[in-house]
Amino acid sequence: MLYTSLLKPLLFQMDPEKAHHLVIDGLHTAGRIPGMTGMLHSLYGVNESPELQMNLFGLSFPHPIGLAAGLDKNGVAADGFSSIGFGFAEVGTVTPVGQAGNELPRLFRLPPDEALINRMGFNNQGAEQMAAKLAQRRIRRIPIAVNIGKNKTTPNELAHEDYQACIRQLYTHGDFFVVNISSPNTPDLRALQHGDELRTLLHAVKEEMAVQAAKQGRGEPVKPVLVKIAPDMTDAQLELTVHTIQESGVSGIIATNTTLSRTGLTHSHAGEAGGLSGKPLRERSTDVIRAIYQQTGGTLPIIGSGGIFTAEDAYDKIRAGASLVEIYTALIYKGPGVLREMTAGLKQLLQRDGYRNLTEAVGADHR
Repeated sequence: MLYTSLLKPLLFQMDPEKAHHLVIDGLHTAGRIPGMTGMLHSLYGVNESPELQMNLFGLSFPHPIGLAAGLDKNGVAADGFSSIGFGFAEVGTVTPVGQAGNELPRLFRLPPDEALINRMGFNNQGAEQMAAKLAQRRIRRIPIAVNIGKNKTTPNELAHEDYQACIRQLYTHGDFFVVNISSPNTPDLRALQHGDELRTLLHAVKEEMAVQAAKQGRGEPVKPVLVKIAPDMTDAQLELTVHTIQESGVSGIIATNTTLSRTGLTHSHAGEAGGLSGKPLRERSTDVIRAIYQQTGGTLPIIGSGGIFTAEDAYDKIRAGASLVEIYTALIYKGPGVLREMTAGLKQLLQRDGYRNLTEAVGADHR
C-alpha cells in the first residue's frame, strides 16, 4: 500500500531513468546502514514455505520468484534486493569494460499497457567494478546470478572473449551465471543465438567456467550457466537454438528477454525503439517456455520471464515448464509487496490443483 499510494505516484512523476537510479541508490544505501535490511525484510520479506522451495542447479531457492536482470546493472543493491522478498536475483548485464550505453532518453513507461520500453544498451561500470561491489555483500539469503554480455564495440567473432573476461572477473561472486545473447539494444547481439556462433560462444563459456572452478581448488562442481534467449525467433530458429543450447551442456535457459513486437499497444510511446517488457509479452514468453519444454522433454531447466504480474501469470509459466520465474516490470508498477502477493497466490494454486510442492507443478500442462 505504501508503494502504490505514495511512492509510485512520486516516482512516476519523475523521468523513468532518474527514478530507476533513485531506487537503486536507495537500496544500496539501505544495505550499508545497520538494521535497514532487517527492517526491509520485516516489511517485505516472504516467509519460508516448504511447498514453494526449489532445489535446482545444486542451489536452494526459498521460492521461485526472482528479479530479472537490468534493474541492478552494477550489483550495488544485492543486499537490498535480497531483503525485500525475492527468491533469487540477477545483477547486470555487465560487460568487461564499462560503457555509457545508448543516448538519453532510453527508458519509457507505457502505463495503460503496463509495459516498459528500454534501449539502455548495456550501460554499466564494467566487470571489475561489479566484482568490487559484490565482494561487499553482507547478506547471503538468496542465490545471486551474474548476467554477462559483450561490449558494444566487440565484433561478434570475438564476443566469446568478452564473456570469458566477465567470468574470470566475477566467478567467485556469482552463484550462477547468465549468458545474455538476446538484448535487442546491442547491434548484432541476437545473431549470437544461432548456429556456429552460438556453439563457439557456449563452448568458450563452459571452458572458462571449468578453468575458474579448478582455480578455486576446493573440488566443488562448476557453477551453473544459463542462456537468455529472445522471444522473437521463428519456430524453426527457436528449435535450432534450443538444440544447440542443450547440446552445449549448459545448465538451462531463461525465456525470454524483451520483445521488438508492438502488437496491441495503446500508449503514445509504442513507437519508441527498444525492447518491450511487461504484460504484452506475457503470452509469447509462455508459448516459448512451452515449446522449449516440449522439445527437451523437460530435461533442460527453464526460468520463465516476461509479463508476470500475478500469481496466476507465474503459475501459467510453471505449468508450461518453468521451474523458476522472474519479474521486473511488475516490480515497477506494483512495488515489492507483489512478492508476498504472488507467493501466497502460488500456494493457493498448488493446493487447488492437489500438488504438494512446486516441483510437482512444473510442466503439468504437458502431462
